[in-house]
Amino acid sequence: MKANQLQKYLDQCVVQFNRPSFIPDDPISIPHQFTKLQDIEVMGFWVSMLAWGQRKTIINKANELIQLMDGAPHDFVRNHEEKDRARFESFKHRTFQYTDTLYFLHFFQHYYRKADSLEQAFSKYLNPKSEHIGPALVGFHEDFFSLPDAPQRTRKHIATPARKSSCKRLNMFLRWMVRKDDKGVDFGLWNTIQPKQLLMPLDVHVDRVARQFGLLKRKQRDWQAVLELTESLRAFDPEDPVKYDFALFGMGVLEKR
Repeated sequence: MKANQLQKYLDQCVVQFNRPSFIPDDPISIPHQFTKLQDIEVMGFWVSMLAWGQRKTIINKANELIQLMDGAPHDFVRNHEEKDRARFESFKHRTFQYTDTLYFLHFFQHYYRKADSLEQAFSKYLNPKSEHIGPALVGFHEDFFSLPDAPQRTRKHIATPARKSSCKRLNMFLRWMVRKDDKGVDFGLWNTIQPKQLLMPLDVHVDRVARQFGLLKRKQRDWQAVLELTESLRAFDPEDPVKYDFALFGMGVLEKR
C-alpha cells in the first residue's frame, strides 16, 4: 500500500474508533466517571498502571479501587490517614500487590498536598521545543520513587526510557490527558505538553498491526521501537501522530477476536 493510501486508510480507522462508543470497553472509561480534574488524573494514572491483561478485568479492578477510596479519589488520597490504608490489603491485580498500593497512596498524598495537578510532574521536564516526552518520563520516574523507603518492587510498575522500556502505559495515560479533539474520548485537559510531543503507546496489538503496514521495522518492542513508530506516523500528521493509536489498536483488537 502506498503512503498516501495508507494514510487515508488509517485516517478512516481513526474516525471509526475515536468516538464515544470506544469508551465503555476500554480502561479510559474509569476516569470518564469523573469531572474533577484531579479525580481524572488519579484514576487515569492508576488504571493506566494496571492496564495489562483483559480490559474487562482491568476495569473491574479500577472500579474496586474507586469504591475503596469512597468514590472520591483525589479527596481520599490527599486527606486519608494511615489507618485508612488497611482497607486496601486485599486489593491485588496480577503482580500489583498491597505494598505497591501503599506506595501509590503515599506518593499521591505527598504530591497533591503540594500541587494542584499531576501535569507539573511531567511538564517541568519539557519545554515547547522538546522533541518528545521522553525526558518527562525519565524525570517523573525518578521523582515518583524519590520518597523515603520507596519499595524496590514497585519500580517495575512505573516504566522509564532509562530502562529501554516502551513505556506503553505512561504513554497511554499522557495521550488521555494531552490529546485534544471534539470526539469525546481523550480528555485534553493538560496544556503545557503538546500533542505533537506525545509518543505511541506500543502494546502487542499496535506492534502487530504497525509491522503489517511497514510502519515499524525494529525487532524488539522497546523504547527505540516507540520512537521509530511515532516518527513513521508523524509523516501522516506531525501535529498529532498519536491519534493513530486508535487505528492501530482498534484494528489489532478486532483482528484478535
